[in-house]
Amino acid sequence: MARYFPSAVALVLVGATGLTGWPSSVQAQGSLFTAAPVEQSRFILVGAPIGKGERSQLNIYEQRSSKRACFAVDGSLPAVVDPLLARFDFTGICNRYIDGNGYSLRIGGDDLGTHYRLSVVRTDGDMHLLANPTRDTSSPALIVARAGGAGVSSSDFLKLNFEPGWQLMRRQYGQRTLGHLYVFSETWPGSSDEDVTAEGVVEEETFEEVVVEEVAEEETVEDITPDASTVESAD
Repeated sequence: MARYFPSAVALVLVGATGLTGWPSSVQAQGSLFTAAPVEQSRFILVGAPIGKGERSQLNIYEQRSSKRACFAVDGSLPAVVDPLLARFDFTGICNRYIDGNGYSLRIGGDDLGTHYRLSVVRTDGDMHLLANPTRDTSSPALIVARAGGAGVSSSDFLKLNFEPGWQLMRRQYGQRTLGHLYVFSETWPGSSDEDVTAEGVVEEETFEEVVVEEVAEEETVEDITPDASTVESAD
């Protein structure tokens, strides 16, 4: 079950004022896509420093083969990650997802990439992965994952551990599995296990967009380089 972000850093969550209940306008965002399981042990969520470390962003690394290690982890709570894939041509060995082109939020049947933004926030004693509402400011922000402690240095890459109920899934269109990853929870926080998705409601997704995404991801797989600035994902 996801938890609400503590009031100590409430300034980060401007507009996320709702504490109970979920607006039907958010719950009813159906999707043309479904979600397919992935092998969780092949992936790691990382709070990666930006620039000199004043800010961080979410990176997701995937170990595609055993030919060479894509990352190394040292310690726990917090665990420091060494992004080994940045030092070699990891084509066919690793995938790296570094922004919203490569991952998005999904809850049950609701594809929420245009309604929630995933961001990493440092606090005095921890690092959190938040899902922040981008449209309906009455919706609460969620803590999706946390490092479990602060790094020794602002330049540390820290492992982010999912809160209970969260996992990774892969986007699927019909029988075709795509490269895009979902940060996924089966149910909304505080809801029952019943399906809260309204069938047949689709927003801002068309068949033309699906086709473009499939082609783009196939091209990405053919040309993955360590210096790519967007998504580097599997087929």
